[in-house]
Amino acid sequence: MTEPKRHLIVPDTQVRRGVPLDHLKAFSNAVVHYMPDVIVHIGDHWDMPSCSSYNEPGSIELEGARIREDIDAGNEAWTLMFAPMWKEIKRRKDKHRKHWNPQLVYCRGNHEDRLDRLVGCDAKLEGMLSTDAMLTPGFERHPFLEIVDIDGILYSHYFANTHSGRPIGGSIDNRLNKIGRSFVQGHEQGLLYGIRQFQGKMSRHGLVAGSFYMHDERYRGLQSNGEWRGIVILNEVTPDGYDVMPLSMNYLLRKYL
Repeated sequence: MTEPKRHLIVPDTQVRRGVPLDHLKAFSNAVVHYMPDVIVHIGDHWDMPSCSSYNEPGSIELEGARIREDIDAGNEAWTLMFAPMWKEIKRRKDKHRKHWNPQLVYCRGNHEDRLDRLVGCDAKLEGMLSTDAMLTPGFERHPFLEIVDIDGILYSHYFANTHSGRPIGGSIDNRLNKIGRSFVQGHEQGLLYGIRQFQGKMSRHGLVAGSFYMHDERYRGLQSNGEWRGIVILNEVTPDGYDVMPLSMNYLLRKYL
């Protein structure tokens, strides 16, 4: 019988120049503490405001925006998040300790996909700009909306309706009904979790966790930035589901910074 795994989920980090990153320092220490078997970044690490179709040319949001700066900001934050992990992996190998070799998975989100859409609309940019410049060393990279099966759990930035292409929404029960398997997704702010139990021990679990950043989003208004934020650890992962252990932003900052 296969041993249950531990998965660590990184919800949307939405990094851009000038936002606070203390939580990513705390995260980097938590990763080494929990030593998960699998780490999944669920997407939207690079916020890419310079490529946003929602910001009109000349708007305050685009003032001074630069694509290269958006990419560099995300790359620097990625290094901040995972450098201690690589250091610990090397230390264990050098000291002939029990090796730690987590599976590392990155599911691209719609914010990273902004760059591809921009290039697709302007052929002269082809070959000059690419998501290849978004550096995720050591991680399996999966395109936006590709569904990745890890230990029997389906992962994607979000799951799209077959006919409309829009995200499947509503209750967890509705999503489980349409997706048909235990799943994890990001994209939506806050935390939503539920279980559908079947006869015997079989169950399906659904998790939505889409916010792991300290800054507030101006477009959401002052009253709309109070949702749950943090990371999620899944213990006892099997094809029948998982045990959920959310770690809130406040907990991470207090415990690991």
